[in-house]
Amino acid sequence: MRKWCGENDVVEVDGIDVSVCVAADGDFWVSVGSAGCPIGKFSLESEHDLAHMVNDFIENAGSFGAESWCSSDSDSSLSDFAHLAEKIQICKRSVTQHESDLIPVVHSLIRSMKDTNLEMVNSGPCYASCIRFYLAKLMRLSGYDASVCTSKWQRVGIIPGGDHEYIDVLVENNSGKSERLIIDIDFRSHFEIARAVDSYDRILNSLPSVYVGSLTRLKQFLGIMEEATRSSLQQNSMHFPPWRSLTYLKSKWLSPYERIIHSDSSINISKDGECFDHKQCRGHLKKLQSCLQAGIEVERVLKARNIESNWRMKPDRWRQTLLRPL
Repeated sequence: MRKWCGENDVVEVDGIDVSVCVAADGDFWVSVGSAGCPIGKFSLESEHDLAHMVNDFIENAGSFGAESWCSSDSDSSLSDFAHLAEKIQICKRSVTQHESDLIPVVHSLIRSMKDTNLEMVNSGPCYASCIRFYLAKLMRLSGYDASVCTSKWQRVGIIPGGDHEYIDVLVENNSGKSERLIIDIDFRSHFEIARAVDSYDRILNSLPSVYVGSLTRLKQFLGIMEEATRSSLQQNSMHFPPWRSLTYLKSKWLSPYERIIHSDSSINISKDGECFDHKQCRGHLKKLQSCLQAGIEVERVLKARNIESNWRMKPDRWRQTLLRPL
Protein backbone atom coordinates (compact mmCIF):
# COMPACT_ATOMS: atom_id res chain seq x y z
CA MET A 1 0.00 0.00 0.00
CA ARG A 2 2.34 2.73 1.28
CA LYS A 3 5.48 2.75 3.32
CA TRP A 4 4.67 2.55 7.02
CA CYS A 5 6.61 4.51 9.56
CA GLY A 6 7.91 3.42 12.93
CA GLU A 7 6.09 3.74 16.21
CA ASN A 8 4.86 7.23 17.20
CA ASP A 9 5.78 8.58 13.73
CA VAL A 10 3.56 10.37 11.24
CA VAL A 11 3.33 9.68 7.53
CA GLU A 12 1.25 11.42 4.88
CA VAL A 13 -1.18 9.13 3.02
CA ASP A 14 -3.06 10.70 0.13
CA GLY A 15 -2.67 14.12 1.72
CA ILE A 16 -3.80 12.92 5.16
CA ASP A 17 -1.52 12.67 8.19
CA VAL A 18 -1.60 9.16 9.64
CA SER A 19 -0.02 8.55 13.06
CA VAL A 20 0.93 5.09 14.29
CA CYS A 21 1.50 4.94 18.04
CA VAL A 22 2.50 2.03 20.27
CA ALA A 23 1.04 2.01 23.76
CA ALA A 24 2.87 0.74 26.82
CA ASP A 25 0.85 -2.47 26.79
CA GLY A 26 1.97 -3.30 23.26
CA ASP A 27 -1.25 -2.28 21.48
CA PHE A 28 -1.20 0.02 18.46
CA TRP A 29 -3.29 3.16 18.14
CA VAL A 30 -3.89 4.75 14.76
CA SER A 31 -4.95 8.36 14.40
CA VAL A 32 -5.68 10.36 11.29
CA GLY A 33 -5.48 14.08 10.52
CA SER A 34 -3.98 17.01 12.32
CA ALA A 35 -6.62 16.75 15.04
CA GLY A 36 -5.53 13.21 15.80
CA CYS A 37 -8.92 11.59 15.17
CA PRO A 38 -8.49 7.98 16.31
CA ILE A 39 -9.37 5.16 13.96
CA GLY A 40 -8.99 2.81 16.85
CA LYS A 41 -6.83 0.19 18.47
CA PHE A 42 -5.63 -3.13 17.13
CA SER A 43 -3.68 -5.82 18.87
CA LEU A 44 -0.79 -8.04 17.92
CA GLU A 45 -3.16 -10.58 16.38
CA SER A 46 -4.67 -8.12 13.90
CA GLU A 47 -1.68 -6.28 12.51
CA HIS A 48 -2.87 -6.91 8.95
CA ASP A 49 -5.97 -4.83 9.65
CA LEU A 50 -3.89 -1.65 9.97
CA ALA A 51 -3.79 -0.98 6.24
CA HIS A 52 -7.47 -1.89 5.93
CA MET A 53 -8.44 0.51 8.72
CA VAL A 54 -6.56 3.42 7.15
CA ASN A 55 -7.94 2.61 3.70
CA ASP A 56 -11.40 2.50 5.21
CA PHE A 57 -10.98 6.00 6.58
CA ILE A 58 -9.62 7.39 3.31
CA GLU A 59 -12.46 5.88 1.29
CA ASN A 60 -15.10 7.34 3.59
CA ALA A 61 -13.44 10.57 4.72
CA GLY A 62 -15.40 12.66 2.26
CA SER A 63 -18.74 11.55 3.69
CA PHE A 64 -18.13 12.17 7.38
CA GLY A 65 -17.34 15.13 9.53
CA ALA A 66 -15.25 15.13 12.68
CA GLU A 67 -18.35 14.55 14.81
CA SER A 68 -18.92 11.13 13.25
CA TRP A 69 -15.85 9.62 14.92
CA CYS A 70 -17.81 9.00 18.12
CA SER A 71 -20.72 7.05 16.71
CA SER A 72 -23.86 6.20 18.64
CA ASP A 73 -26.68 3.82 17.92
CA SER A 74 -29.78 4.69 15.97
CA ASP A 75 -33.08 3.93 17.66
CA SER A 76 -33.99 1.33 15.05
CA SER A 77 -30.85 -0.73 15.65
CA LEU A 78 -30.99 -0.98 19.44
CA SER A 79 -33.37 -3.95 19.42
CA ASP A 80 -31.20 -5.75 16.86
CA PHE A 81 -28.09 -5.32 18.98
CA ALA A 82 -30.01 -6.38 22.10
CA HIS A 83 -30.99 -9.59 20.32
CA LEU A 84 -27.37 -10.21 19.27
CA ALA A 85 -26.13 -9.53 22.81
CA GLU A 86 -28.58 -12.12 24.12
CA LYS A 87 -27.31 -14.65 21.56
CA ILE A 88 -23.73 -13.98 22.73
CA GLN A 89 -24.71 -14.82 26.30
CA ILE A 90 -26.44 -18.03 25.17
CA CYS A 91 -23.29 -19.09 23.29
CA LYS A 92 -21.14 -18.38 26.34
CA ARG A 93 -23.34 -20.62 28.48
CA SER A 94 -23.76 -23.43 25.92
CA VAL A 95 -20.61 -25.33 26.76
CA THR A 96 -19.97 -29.07 26.83
CA GLN A 97 -18.37 -30.82 29.79
CA HIS A 98 -14.99 -30.92 28.01
CA GLU A 99 -15.16 -27.18 27.37
CA SER A 100 -16.27 -26.46 30.93
CA ASP A 101 -13.33 -28.47 32.30
CA LEU A 102 -10.77 -26.91 29.97
CA ILE A 103 -11.65 -23.22 30.33
CA PRO A 104 -10.47 -22.77 33.96
CA VAL A 105 -7.30 -24.76 33.21
CA VAL A 106 -6.37 -22.46 30.31
CA HIS A 107 -7.16 -19.32 32.31
CA SER A 108 -5.12 -20.53 35.27
CA LEU A 109 -2.10 -21.38 33.12
CA ILE A 110 -2.19 -17.99 31.40
CA ARG A 111 -2.39 -16.16 34.72
CA SER A 112 0.59 -18.16 36.00
CA MET A 113 2.82 -17.22 33.05
CA LYS A 114 5.67 -14.74 33.54
CA ASP A 115 7.17 -12.61 30.80
CA THR A 116 10.59 -14.15 31.50
CA ASN A 117 9.12 -17.51 30.40
CA LEU A 118 8.55 -16.24 26.87
CA GLU A 119 10.98 -17.83 24.43
CA MET A 120 11.99 -17.03 20.87
CA VAL A 121 10.16 -19.18 18.33
CA ASN A 122 10.59 -16.95 15.27
CA SER A 123 13.60 -15.19 13.82
CA GLY A 124 11.38 -12.30 12.75
CA PRO A 125 8.43 -10.56 14.46
CA CYS A 126 6.80 -12.83 17.01
CA TYR A 127 3.20 -11.55 17.15
CA ALA A 128 2.60 -13.44 20.42
CA SER A 129 3.70 -16.84 19.05
CA CYS A 130 5.89 -17.16 22.13
CA ILE A 131 2.82 -16.96 24.36
CA ARG A 132 0.99 -19.63 22.35
CA PHE A 133 3.92 -22.05 22.26
CA TYR A 134 4.57 -21.66 25.98
CA LEU A 135 0.87 -22.13 26.81
CA ALA A 136 0.74 -25.26 24.63
CA LYS A 137 3.86 -26.52 26.38
CA LEU A 138 2.29 -25.98 29.82
CA MET A 139 -0.83 -27.80 28.70
CA ARG A 140 1.17 -30.79 27.47
CA LEU A 141 2.95 -30.89 30.83
CA SER A 142 -0.54 -30.96 32.40
CA GLY A 143 -1.45 -34.02 30.34
CA TYR A 144 -3.30 -32.43 27.41
CA ASP A 145 -2.69 -33.18 23.74
CA ALA A 146 -2.16 -29.52 22.85
CA SER A 147 -0.30 -27.95 19.97
CA VAL A 148 0.06 -24.66 18.11
CA CYS A 149 -1.68 -24.74 14.73
CA THR A 150 -0.90 -22.58 11.72
CA SER A 151 -3.64 -22.29 9.09
CA LYS A 152 -3.30 -20.86 5.59
CA TRP A 153 -5.82 -20.16 2.86
CA GLN A 154 -5.73 -18.74 -0.65
CA ARG A 155 -7.64 -15.81 -2.07
CA VAL A 156 -11.05 -16.76 -3.47
CA GLY A 157 -12.77 -14.03 -5.48
CA ILE A 158 -12.86 -10.89 -3.36
CA ILE A 159 -12.08 -12.83 -0.16
CA PRO A 160 -8.37 -12.25 0.56
CA GLY A 161 -5.99 -15.04 1.50
CA GLY A 162 -4.10 -15.13 4.74
CA ASP A 163 -2.79 -17.16 7.64
CA HIS A 164 -3.56 -17.53 11.33
CA GLU A 165 -2.05 -19.13 14.42
CA TYR A 166 -3.95 -20.63 17.34
CA ILE A 167 -3.86 -23.61 19.73
CA ASP A 168 -5.90 -26.79 19.51
CA VAL A 169 -6.44 -29.53 22.08
CA LEU A 170 -7.51 -33.04 21.11
CA VAL A 171 -10.02 -34.64 23.47
CA GLU A 172 -12.15 -37.77 23.32
CA ASN A 173 -15.87 -37.07 23.09
CA ASN A 174 -18.72 -39.22 24.42
CA SER A 175 -18.74 -41.41 21.31
CA GLY A 176 -15.05 -42.20 21.70
CA LYS A 177 -13.98 -40.07 18.74
CA SER A 178 -11.31 -37.39 18.82
CA GLU A 179 -12.57 -33.80 18.90
CA ARG A 180 -10.64 -30.56 18.50
CA LEU A 181 -11.11 -27.76 21.00
CA ILE A 182 -9.80 -24.38 19.90
CA ILE A 183 -7.89 -21.89 22.04
CA ASP A 184 -7.45 -18.36 20.70
CA ILE A 185 -5.65 -16.07 23.13
CA ASP A 186 -6.77 -12.82 21.49
CA PHE A 187 -10.28 -13.58 20.36
CA ARG A 188 -11.78 -10.09 20.52
CA SER A 189 -9.17 -8.54 18.24
CA HIS A 190 -10.62 -10.36 15.22
CA PHE A 191 -13.76 -8.22 15.48
CA GLU A 192 -12.38 -4.76 16.25
CA ILE A 193 -13.65 -2.28 13.66
CA ALA A 194 -13.30 1.41 12.93
CA ARG A 195 -15.88 3.84 14.33
CA ALA A 196 -18.03 1.18 15.96
CA VAL A 197 -21.36 2.26 17.42
CA ASP A 198 -21.76 2.06 21.19
CA SER A 199 -23.80 -1.15 21.20
CA TYR A 200 -21.23 -2.90 19.04
CA ASP A 201 -18.48 -2.04 21.52
CA ARG A 202 -20.60 -3.48 24.34
CA ILE A 203 -21.09 -6.71 22.40
CA LEU A 204 -17.38 -6.85 21.57
CA ASN A 205 -16.42 -6.45 25.23
CA SER A 206 -18.85 -9.21 26.21
CA LEU A 207 -16.94 -11.74 24.09
CA PRO A 208 -14.47 -14.04 25.84
CA SER A 209 -11.03 -12.42 25.86
CA VAL A 210 -9.67 -15.96 25.38
CA TYR A 211 -11.81 -18.34 23.36
CA VAL A 212 -11.76 -21.95 24.58
CA GLY A 213 -14.22 -24.31 22.96
CA SER A 214 -15.45 -26.34 20.05
CA LEU A 215 -15.50 -25.35 16.39
CA THR A 216 -19.30 -25.56 16.48
CA ARG A 217 -19.61 -22.91 19.19
CA LEU A 218 -16.87 -20.84 17.54
CA LYS A 219 -18.86 -20.69 14.29
CA GLN A 220 -21.88 -19.46 16.26
CA PHE A 221 -19.82 -16.57 17.68
CA LEU A 222 -18.51 -15.74 14.21
CA GLY A 223 -22.00 -15.58 12.72
CA ILE A 224 -23.23 -13.26 15.48
CA MET A 225 -20.23 -10.94 15.19
CA GLU A 226 -20.44 -10.79 11.40
CA GLU A 227 -24.05 -9.67 11.74
CA ALA A 228 -23.14 -7.11 14.41
CA THR A 229 -20.26 -5.79 12.29
CA ARG A 230 -22.51 -5.40 9.27
CA SER A 231 -25.08 -3.49 11.33
CA SER A 232 -22.51 -1.15 12.87
CA LEU A 233 -20.88 -0.32 9.55
CA GLN A 234 -24.26 0.18 7.91
CA GLN A 235 -25.26 2.73 10.53
CA ASN A 236 -22.18 4.77 9.64
CA SER A 237 -22.84 4.35 5.90
CA MET A 238 -19.57 2.44 5.56
CA HIS A 239 -19.10 -0.40 3.10
CA PHE A 240 -18.78 -3.96 4.38
CA PRO A 241 -15.24 -5.13 3.46
CA PRO A 242 -14.58 -8.75 2.44
CA TRP A 243 -12.15 -9.33 5.31
CA ARG A 244 -15.07 -8.83 7.72
CA SER A 245 -17.20 -11.47 6.01
CA LEU A 246 -18.15 -14.74 7.64
CA THR A 247 -16.24 -16.64 4.94
CA TYR A 248 -13.01 -14.85 5.80
CA LEU A 249 -13.54 -15.25 9.56
CA LYS A 250 -14.16 -18.98 9.23
CA SER A 251 -11.01 -19.34 7.14
CA LYS A 252 -8.86 -18.51 10.15
CA TRP A 253 -9.87 -21.64 12.07
CA LEU A 254 -11.42 -23.94 9.44
CA SER A 255 -8.72 -23.81 6.76
CA PRO A 256 -6.09 -26.56 6.31
CA TYR A 257 -3.65 -26.38 9.20
CA GLU A 258 -0.41 -27.81 10.50
CA ARG A 259 0.15 -28.80 14.13
CA ILE A 260 3.57 -27.66 15.36
CA ILE A 261 5.34 -28.76 18.52
CA HIS A 262 8.68 -27.12 19.22
CA SER A 263 11.16 -29.17 21.19
CA ASP A 264 13.09 -27.36 23.92
CA SER A 265 16.28 -27.67 21.88
CA SER A 266 14.81 -25.78 18.93
CA ILE A 267 13.96 -22.68 20.94
CA ASN A 268 16.60 -20.00 21.38
CA ILE A 269 16.75 -18.42 24.82
CA SER A 270 18.91 -15.39 25.58
CA LYS A 271 21.73 -15.70 28.10
CA ASP A 272 20.19 -13.38 30.67
CA GLY A 273 16.84 -15.22 30.59
CA GLU A 274 15.08 -12.34 28.86
CA CYS A 275 13.44 -12.80 25.45
CA PHE A 276 14.75 -11.04 22.37
CA ASP A 277 12.82 -7.86 21.55
CA HIS A 278 9.59 -9.14 23.10
CA LYS A 279 8.39 -5.81 24.47
CA GLN A 280 5.10 -6.07 22.61
CA CYS A 281 4.59 -9.71 23.64
CA ARG A 282 5.24 -8.88 27.28
CA GLY A 283 2.70 -6.08 27.07
CA HIS A 284 0.26 -8.41 25.35
CA LEU A 285 0.65 -11.00 28.13
CA LYS A 286 0.02 -8.41 30.85
CA LYS A 287 -3.08 -7.18 29.06
CA LEU A 288 -4.31 -10.74 28.63
CA GLN A 289 -3.82 -11.51 32.32
CA SER A 290 -5.58 -8.27 33.28
CA CYS A 291 -8.60 -9.19 31.14
CA LEU A 292 -8.84 -12.62 32.74
CA GLN A 293 -8.50 -11.15 36.24
CA ALA A 294 -11.20 -8.59 35.47
CA GLY A 295 -13.46 -11.44 34.36
CA ILE A 296 -12.91 -13.19 37.69
CA GLU A 297 -13.83 -10.02 39.58
CA VAL A 298 -17.02 -9.59 37.54
CA GLU A 299 -18.06 -13.19 38.22
CA ARG A 300 -17.34 -12.70 41.91
CA VAL A 301 -19.55 -9.60 42.07
CA LEU A 302 -22.37 -11.31 40.16
CA LYS A 303 -22.18 -14.33 42.43
CA ALA A 304 -22.34 -12.11 45.51
CA ARG A 305 -25.38 -10.30 44.13
CA ASN A 306 -27.16 -13.58 43.40
CA ILE A 307 -26.49 -14.81 46.94
CA GLU A 308 -27.76 -11.52 48.37
CA SER A 309 -30.85 -11.65 46.15
CA ASN A 310 -31.64 -15.20 47.26
CA TRP A 311 -31.14 -14.25 50.90
CA ARG A 312 -33.60 -11.36 50.58
CA MET A 313 -36.20 -13.61 48.98
CA LYS A 314 -36.19 -16.15 51.82
CA PRO A 315 -38.03 -14.00 54.44
CA ASP A 316 -40.83 -13.45 51.91
CA ARG A 317 -41.08 -17.20 51.35
CA TRP A 318 -41.15 -17.84 55.10
CA ARG A 319 -43.87 -15.19 55.53
CA GLN A 320 -46.00 -16.81 52.81
CA THR A 321 -45.55 -20.19 54.47
CA LEU A 322 -46.62 -18.85 57.87
CA LEU A 323 -49.71 -17.17 56.43
CA ARG A 324 -50.73 -20.28 54.49
CA PRO A 325 -53.88 -21.84 56.05
CA LEU A 326 -53.43 -25.24 57.70
